[in-house]
Amino acid sequence: QVHLMESGGGLVQPGGSLRPSCAASGFAVSDVAMGWYRQAPGKERELVATITKGGTTYYVDSVKGRFTISRDNAENTLYLQMNSLEPSDTGVYYCARGERVGCEGYGCLLWGITAWGQGTQVTVSS
Repeated sequence: QVHLMESGGGLVQPGGSLRPSCAASGFAVSDVAMGWYRQAPGKERELVATITKGGTTYYVDSVKGRFTISRDNAENTLYLQMNSLEPSDTGVYYCARGERVGCEGYGCLLWGITAWGQGTQVTVSS
C-alpha cells in the first residue's frame, strides 16, 4: 500500500532554515517522479519543487536559490531543504508521488499524481 508521511515542519524566524521530510512506503522514491507543494491560508495549493526519476530538479521562481529538493534512496525519503525562509513561505507543505514531470514554457508540473501526504505546517514569523 502506497503511503507518504511528512514531518519536520515547525515555527522559524525569517532568515531561518527547515528541512521537511517525506517518508515513503509501498514504493521506491527512486522509481517515480515526486514533488513538494504548499498551501497558504486562504490560497490554492501550489507546486514548489519537483524531482524526476532521473534526478532532474525544478523549482518555482519564488524559491529558486533558497530551496533544494532531494531524496535518500536508502531511507526511501524525500526532503526539502529550505533556507532563507520568508513569511511568504508559510503554509502546509505536502509531498506527492506522480507519474512524470512535464515542462513547457510556463514551467513544470507533476503529472499523474497518485498519492499525497497529510502535510506538515511551516510557519515563518518573528
